[in-house]
Amino acid sequence: MADDQARKTPGDLNAKTYATAYTTRTQTDTGKGEAVTESAEIVLEDLPLPPADPEYAELGGVAMAAKYGLKQSGKRPPLVEYARQLWQRRHFITGYATAKNRSLYSNARLGQLWQLLTPILNVAVYFFVFGFLFSQSKNVPDFLLFLVVGVFLFNFLQTAMINGSRAISDQLVLIRALHFPRACLPISSTIIQLQQLGFSMVIVVVVALATGQPLSVEWLLIIPALLLQTVFCVGMALTVARMGSVLTDTAQLLPFITRTWMYVSGVMYSISSVTKGKGHAHIISDILYYDPPALFITVVRNCLIHVSPSSYATKAEYQSAVDAIHQPTYAWPALVAWALLAGVGGFVYFWKAEEQYGRG
Repeated sequence: MADDQARKTPGDLNAKTYATAYTTRTQTDTGKGEAVTESAEIVLEDLPLPPADPEYAELGGVAMAAKYGLKQSGKRPPLVEYARQLWQRRHFITGYATAKNRSLYSNARLGQLWQLLTPILNVAVYFFVFGFLFSQSKNVPDFLLFLVVGVFLFNFLQTAMINGSRAISDQLVLIRALHFPRACLPISSTIIQLQQLGFSMVIVVVVALATGQPLSVEWLLIIPALLLQTVFCVGMALTVARMGSVLTDTAQLLPFITRTWMYVSGVMYSISSVTKGKGHAHIISDILYYDPPALFITVVRNCLIHVSPSSYATKAEYQSAVDAIHQPTYAWPALVAWALLAGVGGFVYFWKAEEQYGRG
């Protein structure tokens, strides 16, 4: 019936459009449920199209948006402007990091106490394995202090990279809901690890005093060393964050990569003990000493550990202890170079993909 009605519709189709609507009602008063179909003709008037905007026709969309100060949403800003936006959101970065840090152990019975217990238990395991089973404590001055510095500083780098690799992929809802520089997320994840390192450094100071190390002005050099390492860790976190936003398996690969890196960085042993007597020992030791994590660890160890000749029976034992905490000649310039290379390079590398985060 609909087709028949449509074919019978008269009129000028350029001026009017006809449609046929059908309504159905059921007679319930007779109890028979008879369906009666009624038709009604509805006339829809065609409205003329609005006239084209002459300004839009003249300028085009891009020029017209620029004239009225409109900006493309999500467009990557220039590098300097991007850095300025990050600085404006510094309170958000630190506040977000603090809130996330407090929530990490919110469901645990001991709560924030785990921030102290976790590094202590890690050191206890490494001290048992490398101090007793593998006898790495031989000829290493204050091996417990030597160990805690290595474990805590490398753990800072390791966790900053692993958590940084998930900073984008784990926060897609936030990224798609709000507009802000995406670098806020990996930077805040690094600040969380820096806050936890602060608890670990309290343990380092306690161990240093307990093992008889004297307070000295050199301890103050730990502050710039840790600041440089923080810049290095931020750069590494930004680098792996971009990788993790594309390849989500990055977070699963990084623990194996960083664990291998730890074993060649002198975290639990003295680098001099494994290079002495080897062919091309000087070249190998320089490569290992100037490895970024080994360099940060060595500098902090030398700030804390003081080796006294009177503590050793022979000159050979004293020299072996000195070699165990040997610091390369250009350690501080190398620290600055590594921090700038990783920090600036990682920042630029992350910024170049700013428009891609949260899409797809």
